Amino acid sequence: MNVLVTGAGGQVGRELVELCIAEGDDVTAADHARLDVTDRDAVLQLCQAVRPAAIIHAASWTAVDACESDPERAHAVNAAGAGYVAEAAKEVGAHLVHISTDYVFDGTKPTPYDESDVPNPMSEYGRSKWAGEQAVAAVSDDAAVVRISWVCGRYGNNMVKTLLRLAADGVDPKFVDDQIGHPTIVADLVPVLRRFALEHRGGLFHVTNQGAVSWFEFARAVFKAAGADVARVGPISTKELDPPRPAPRPANSVLDNAALRRLGWPLLPHFEESLHQLVRELV
Repeated sequence: MNVLVTGAGGQVGRELVELCIAEGDDVTAADHARLDVTDRDAVLQLCQAVRPAAIIHAASWTAVDACESDPERAHAVNAAGAGYVAEAAKEVGAHLVHISTDYVFDGTKPTPYDESDVPNPMSEYGRSKWAGEQAVAAVSDDAAVVRISWVCGRYGNNMVKTLLRLAADGVDPKFVDDQIGHPTIVADLVPVLRRFALEHRGGLFHVTNQGAVSWFEFARAVFKAAGADVARVGPISTKELDPPRPAPRPANSVLDNAALRRLGWPLLPHFEESLHQLVRELV
């Protein structure tokens, strides 16, 4: 497969590029230095030069709190940029796989969110990503839009790396016990993204590991996987955070992988199975 990966320097993009190369694909790895997705002409020119069969759009500004104070940049990258990539994909006849987020939901639903639930984002990051989904849909009726949550992998900054650092430094951290979600381990995610691209599969999908947990429970799982004393991790409520986070977080981020089940594809494993492998690699 001739595939273009945007955001190739990010935690999803880097592992995706590695997988595609290992599978023998012809990969154009476009990190931010090579491609600024807010530059419409640059996006089109690269796609015309490469003529990929598929584009996996992993480029995104995911700094949730920073997005809250700079909504213009958030929308330029996450919304307008997504639209430019969708336009370019249509121009060159490439199948598009676009990555989105659980933050498109407000978190008030008492049960997991499936693909039929209507988004209602509460943060600038969530609003920009929802606008990105809409920008893709306005251009393409056959793209795959893939929502993920609580992403952790071998590259970039993520909660697993933070927790391993706290454990090694002897810190006894507190994590919120009133925000729940499904972790997404990048090594499990990227084969699904590649399969969407390879098979030109379209639609809206939630793709996460299984196992709903609070951040407090997830932190304990990381400490346990690292051989640290889980009793060192304490619970705290969102209201008790000092200082409070600038961007609101959805209390319920659990994404039901209903569309993936309907396809008959295997779901990603329980996050604890993959977390142990990730911790071994990072440590």
